[in-house]
Amino acid sequence: MEQDTVNELDFTCGVSDDDLTYRFKEAIRLDNEAKKIKGVPISGYDVQKKRAYLEYADGHKEYINV
Repeated sequence: MEQDTVNELDFTCGVSDDDLTYRFKEAIRLDNEAKKIKGVPISGYDVQKKRAYLEYADGHKEYINV
């Protein structure tokens, strides 16, 4: 007889994957907006240049030298 096992990490209280993804993206967006208001730089990655950068509240980007 096989027991039904539930992985508690997979338990999402009935919230769909799409809804969880939306909530995650919104949380990141709101955090970035708060950082802009506070004047704290936001980290990012430029896919074309393949380099990490910090974006400041005034809009300028400072690429990180590794």
